[in-house]
Amino acid sequence: MQTEGKDRKMKKSTMLKITNVVLLLLFVNQALSGLFNDFISRGLFEVLHEFGGIVLIITALIHLILNWDWVRSTFFKRALTD
Repeated sequence: MQTEGKDRKMKKSTMLKITNVVLLLLFVNQALSGLFNDFISRGLFEVLHEFGGIVLIITALIHLILNWDWVRSTFFKRALTD
């Protein structure tokens, strides 16, 4: 039983590492494509900035879900202890 919990924590940790890197890359993509939108074509801008923004939101939600235990214990601590 403890092995399953350990494996689950390792999988969650690995998923968080991947998610964090993807979030960083998507954030940099958003910043750079926004700053340099005058120098790239409209089609490329739509792919990089608009589609990248949608993927960024989805990835941020995944990040939030993976960290939900921390969010709950940090921000809803009082509600849990009452």
